[in-house]
Amino acid sequence: MDSLYLVGIAVLALFAFVLAVVLFNFFGLWLRARIANAPVSLGKMVGMRLRKVPVGLIVDNRITAMKAGIDVRSDPLEAHYLAGGDVSHVVLALIAADKAGISLDFNRACPMHPCGSIAFATTSFTITTLVTPLKC
Repeated sequence: MDSLYLVGIAVLALFAFVLAVVLFNFFGLWLRARIANAPVSLGKMVGMRLRKVPVGLIVDNRITAMKAGIDVRSDPLEAHYLAGGDVSHVVLALIAADKAGISLDFNRACPMHPCGSIAFATTSFTITTLVTPLKC
């Protein structure tokens, strides 16, 4: 009975240790996103870390977009990063398009970047025209 009790305590201690490590790693980012009214759950942050996505990059760009009045969820930002895109430039392009009065959503802003051009510069350049085809 004593050995079973010790095993139970060891399992609880291990669980508490893992929980403490997770909170230590992600609590600051989670709190920053929550205060900025751009929440990202701790579970999503752990998932991003397991997929080797820079959590800080995604959270910071979500906060930037939300503060500019553009509602972008963390999942499309993460997917764009995993596809090899530059998340920061896409968010800046969305903000520039919004400020210029151009209707540009996330799915239309993402393809502007793969050819190596910067989506922000492309969007800033095409203030008068909606979308300019890129030559790769």
